[in-house]
Amino acid sequence: MVESAGTARKKVGRTWVHTAFEVKSRFVIELHVAPRSLEAALALVISVAVVCLAGSYPLFLIDDHPPYVSALLRVLGRIKHRRRPHRRSRRRRPALKPPPGLLVGVVEKLRDAQGHLRKVSRKALSGTVRQIETRVRELGIGRRITTAHLERFNGTLRGRQCRLARRTRQISRRSDLLQEMLWIFRDIYNWIKLHGSLGDRTPAMALGVSDHPWSIVEYICHPVHVSDLQRDIWAEERMTLQESALDRYFHKKVLPIP
Repeated sequence: MVESAGTARKKVGRTWVHTAFEVKSRFVIELHVAPRSLEAALALVISVAVVCLAGSYPLFLIDDHPPYVSALLRVLGRIKHRRRPHRRSRRRRPALKPPPGLLVGVVEKLRDAQGHLRKVSRKALSGTVRQIETRVRELGIGRRITTAHLERFNGTLRGRQCRLARRTRQISRRSDLLQEMLWIFRDIYNWIKLHGSLGDRTPAMALGVSDHPWSIVEYICHPVHVSDLQRDIWAEERMTLQESALDRYFHKKVLPIP
């Protein structure tokens, strides 16, 4: 089970690379190329929820991108019934609240007009700062709320993918081709590349989903084709997670049309 997950973003022209990263094992969960929107943040959080919510909630460490907050509440939030301010006042509409046990730490970066970093502040979106920092120390990924692991991975990604370099002629003019290249890089990074910080193991070995480092030939020859029924099941699971608890609460039955 994934113990902690982080989310970050990296600008690529008019689109961004949204990243979900399991910090302790360095396992890349998802690399999603899309504009900065709620739909992109929602797709990233759903990818984390599909693989992480088999047991307890993982620890989320995110930056101050506002759509991430809305996406987390939409996917993981529960219904919050609010009382009336007065006895005869109108009934208040329910809202979404974080579920018990969910810990979300946010890193806020203050920059000046030239884009230079001036100040970094940390806060808790769900839970308390003390609870989050205690969980961070228990996982062995630091002592404070930080996204430094993601920033370090962004440097690795930019160094290994010439399409993401700051000044390059090898730019990507199509986001779909960039997405396919990032998926290949994600698989090689997770299953083939050995990491010295992990004791010469791959992130998949550190996570416990592989017992040996894969080779390029094994990665190419590994069967990945699934039936259409399985793809429909996965799509239905993602659609279920995309619907919030508040939407299910106000869901109305569709009357049959004669």
